[in-house]
Amino acid sequence: QVQYVESGGGLVQPGGSLTLSCAASGIMFEVFHMSWYRQTPGKEHELVATARTSGSGGGLRYADFVKGRFTVARDDANNMLTLQMNALKPEDTARYYCRRTTQGDPWGQGTQVIVSS
Repeated sequence: QVQYVESGGGLVQPGGSLTLSCAASGIMFEVFHMSWYRQTPGKEHELVATARTSGSGGGLRYADFVKGRFTVARDDANNMLTLQMNALKPEDTARYYCRRTTQGDPWGQGTQVIVSS
């Protein structure tokens, strides 16, 4: 059974930083590209960042709106995906989720990020 548990969200001031973590279970983590997504009320999930498998070169991909501010990383030994978020903006306020990039897995509970002064 596929399961994702996201953590690390919270309230932060504009310009601040947070690190999100995602623990995955029930999958062969190392053979799948993994992504972070975010969702705000009334909108679809949007792709934030992707960590490709080491077997495909391990490339990292980012949405334009987070390039230069967010860093995605994967730990295949521990089935973990992280998202380091710097220079946060109020428009980054959203619920953040992780899952395999192309498998259409059910969403986990996500972790809420609020950027506000």
